[in-house]
Amino acid sequence: MNQLPNSSAPAARSPLTMVQWLVCIIAAIGFAFDTYVLLMNPLILRPALSELLHVSGATKAGNDLILRWTGYVMWGSALCGGVFGMLGGYLTDWLGRRRVLTWSILLYAVASAAGAFVNSAEMLLFWRCMAFIGVCVEFVAAVAWLSELFPDPHRREAVLGYTQAFASVGGLFVSLVYKASDSIAHADSLPAWLTLPNHAQGWRYALISGLIPAIPLIIIRPFLPESPEWRAKKQAGKLGRPRFTEVFQPAFRRTTIVSAILFACAFGAAFGAIQLTPQMVPGLIAGRIASTNKQLAKADKGSEQFKELTAKVADLKSHPQQIIGTVQLIQEVGGLAGRIVLAWLAVRIVSRRKLLRLFIIPGLLIIPLVYAIPAAGHLGYASLDVLKVGMFLTGFFTVAQFSFFGNYLPRMYPTRIRGTGESFAANVGGRMIGTGANFVTTQLAVALPLMMHNSDFPRPAALAYSAAAVVLAVYLIGFITSFWLPEPRSEALPE
Repeated sequence: MNQLPNSSAPAARSPLTMVQWLVCIIAAIGFAFDTYVLLMNPLILRPALSELLHVSGATKAGNDLILRWTGYVMWGSALCGGVFGMLGGYLTDWLGRRRVLTWSILLYAVASAAGAFVNSAEMLLFWRCMAFIGVCVEFVAAVAWLSELFPDPHRREAVLGYTQAFASVGGLFVSLVYKASDSIAHADSLPAWLTLPNHAQGWRYALISGLIPAIPLIIIRPFLPESPEWRAKKQAGKLGRPRFTEVFQPAFRRTTIVSAILFACAFGAAFGAIQLTPQMVPGLIAGRIASTNKQLAKADKGSEQFKELTAKVADLKSHPQQIIGTVQLIQEVGGLAGRIVLAWLAVRIVSRRKLLRLFIIPGLLIIPLVYAIPAAGHLGYASLDVLKVGMFLTGFFTVAQFSFFGNYLPRMYPTRIRGTGESFAANVGGRMIGTGANFVTTQLAVALPLMMHNSDFPRPAALAYSAAAVVLAVYLIGFITSFWLPEPRSEALPE
């Protein structure tokens, strides 16, 4: 394994200052709640749309309507985030990293909480779009800000890698909060300040928790420094107005196009498969209930086995959201492990292509099978248990790729267009194009029973097969595209 030289440089051993710790803390909070806000969608959309559209997901027509609206909300919000995220990258280069970072975090915190009070699917779509805009802008501003605040290459790689790992902590947190919010909604009595009107369901309590990141931000904001590199160039008049066309100049064109495609593939796997997994789990729960009922029919009434099986069926029926939350939690643990491993490898592997392929190649071989076999219910009673293992691996190999780009892109663009270049890859490639995989998967799942001339084909299984096809395609495209990924010219950031 190749290692970066000078790994024992004194700068890498010197302790962080108080201001640098504050910077890392607010960046980690921002990354954590980026993911928190994004991953709220797959958890809350099914119960939220069922309530707002006044349909039941248990019926074929109701399930199809929820699937269509899931595609509208998830892709629509991502498209809005991508468009305004591009503008955010431009503003990051023009107005400064710290200012844009602060307002983007406040935007997604307030917008997420506002979604808790909607009374229509259209209003839910609007507020989810606003939340995604904040998330898309925050990522670009935070990565540019961190990369310029830590000029030592080894410390920069480590800081970017480990602060981005908190994005998966946000995923763990949202899974736990969602499970807790379901319990809060069904509590017999609540304090007045926790009570929402109209017998609110758990998804509303989950959304209102999006206000949490605004609290430490308001406290810490006065102590946060602007990027010294950006400020010095701004004061010297060396920045000028950034232009979108600069990222397509010959020196940057290949980086811009290839990184956008790779970002699209990573987001395609996340949105086209991972974020739809919670809608596949109910089918596996139903299969487990059916299998348990068969055992129940053979058991003697009054026996201990009969009582245990009866309790198991009752538990499966009464707590489906907690089971879904558990599957999501396992996937996020896998994502966190992947991000930590990538952060450790980022300062030890010189070649960025080799580093990326360490995650793409196993993902290409494993993840499509996870969706085609256990997620589709082909392992019977064991499908749910095997899916949990598969989701750990899915999170590990897919989520780590997002951290890769956070480390890679700052090294490819100079200060004046660093935010703009990062923004194009993350927002045009990832948010606008890659998230379209979600729409493809959901619409393919609706069409698959029709193509098979079987209107009774289980919808969760159709969704799993569709996700398997989509994730195979995007991982294969990502693997082929990785051969054209430019290598950074040096460890130092371009001027």
